[in-house]
Amino acid sequence: MDTDGGSGGQGATLRAVSSAVLAVTRHLSVHEVLQVIVRAAAQLLDAQYAALGVPDDAGSFAEFVVEGVSEEQWERIGPLPRQHGMLAAMLHGDTPKRLADIRREPEFEGWPQAHPVLKDFLGVPIRDGEDVIGIIFLANKRRPGGFTEDDEELLTLFAAHAAIAVTNARLYEHNRELTVVAERNRMARELHDAVAQKLFSLRLTARTASALAARDPVRTVQELEQVERLAAEALAELRAVIFELRPADLTDGLVSSLRKHVEVLDRAHETTVRIAADEAVVLPEDQEAVAFRITQEALYNALRHAGAQTVEVRLGTRDGQAVLEVADDGSGFDTSAAAAEQQNGLGLASMRDRAYSIGGELTIDAAPGQGTTVRLEVPL
Repeated sequence: MDTDGGSGGQGATLRAVSSAVLAVTRHLSVHEVLQVIVRAAAQLLDAQYAALGVPDDAGSFAEFVVEGVSEEQWERIGPLPRQHGMLAAMLHGDTPKRLADIRREPEFEGWPQAHPVLKDFLGVPIRDGEDVIGIIFLANKRRPGGFTEDDEELLTLFAAHAAIAVTNARLYEHNRELTVVAERNRMARELHDAVAQKLFSLRLTARTASALAARDPVRTVQELEQVERLAAEALAELRAVIFELRPADLTDGLVSSLRKHVEVLDRAHETTVRIAADEAVVLPEDQEAVAFRITQEALYNALRHAGAQTVEVRLGTRDGQAVLEVADDGSGFDTSAAAAEQQNGLGLASMRDRAYSIGGELTIDAAPGQGTTVRLEVPL
């Protein structure tokens, strides 16, 4: 790739930036956008290694993504030396840094034994106004001679475009979180109103039964049966309110949180609710939150609408993907286009949107009388 010519270099920059912009328009997470930016920067400058660090408020990195290092190498490297060395020097500086041989610098220290050998180095901050929201690091240019002044200018230009991509991704995620909260509150209000209506009907029916007790025993029995039915419905609606308002606690990780949630539902419902999960499945925090939320909605649908005897949550891996399933042996439903209205009533559209927001895919296997399986697949 020729970065010596102005028009050629800028054209390459725009092509590389388009990958990051595409990631944003596909509603991917901030972490995925950072990965796209790192990959694009490495290709743009023909670098063997690339990384992008996002500073936190404690003088370290809140997030750090790399390109050119395999998972096995990354495991051998271990924790990053985030509080000292060249990374720290870049954190506390606000200007690009271009070096012919990073190993000769005073800041070159604390590098793990398994770390790849680095020589020529280029680091450029990603700015949003006066704030540094990230730092792009490149090392070991594939062409002889190391990084040039033109390379530094090109990466600086790219970083300005990358700042827009990162900021837009953050805004999108924040907006998505607000939308989820608003939807959750709306559902909670609707459930609250439904409980109030059930209790009001229950009270009137009980009064009717009391008035009829002396002169019409048969009608009284019918009214008391209605009282029992309304009481059961009110209890179910009340459980739904608690279910909807109860905040998801993922501090112990997705698997542990799912186990606790399933245990509570199994005690609260006549339906048997169980889980089979691979403890080794770990996703990024934002993906785990969405996966948990989708599981909640699928369980709610199964327990409220399916009439199932058993509901099972399954979590494992297949073909490089995390696979999360909620399967029931209930009534099932028609998945054809003609049944779209029923599906929307089950919240399947919002579940698919949530899956899409983390780069995953949601599929529904169902048929009348044959149960339902809701399946979320997320690339690892």
